[in-house]
Amino acid sequence: MPLTDTLRDDILAAVPNLRAFAISLSGNADRADDLVQETLLRAIANIDSFQPGSNLPAWLFTILRNLFRSDYRKRRREVEDADGSYANTLKTQPGQNVHIEFQEFREALDKLPQDQREALILVGASGFSYEDAAAICGCAVGTIKSRVNRARSKLSNLLYVDGADDFGPDNTVRAVIGGSSG
Repeated sequence: MPLTDTLRDDILAAVPNLRAFAISLSGNADRADDLVQETLLRAIANIDSFQPGSNLPAWLFTILRNLFRSDYRKRRREVEDADGSYANTLKTQPGQNVHIEFQEFREALDKLPQDQREALILVGASGFSYEDAAAICGCAVGTIKSRVNRARSKLSNLLYVDGADDFGPDNTVRAVIGGSSG
């Protein structure tokens, strides 16, 4: 059925009632205006499916109600995040990169001499003071400090790191290489 002047006038006459219905559904005048506009666009685009002699307002109200329900279902799944703060909380670093970095770290750590590796793990990763690490290893505090310093330097070179801050979010690696105890 083509859109005749009479049919167009009947559609326009239903707009105030459509708007009132849309406001009662959405509770928001702006959203209601959008619903009515979309209803009119859909009605005109699908005017061929309207049966002449049937209830035009009922047909329009059905379109509006279906639009509202579809939009409601869609909006339930969406989170309003105008400033992007919620999206920022969802960001995570890919897990495979951390695994690869940790594997590279383990391989570099294994290349250190045993005494340097032991001193670095005691002071950097386990959090022992130099004095406690020296007592555990049975050597002088200066020897532990020297071993830790050499181990950190060698590990940084093996991993192509300028400084301990170059390591990403892996605090263990940062603590082992760049941590200090006193």
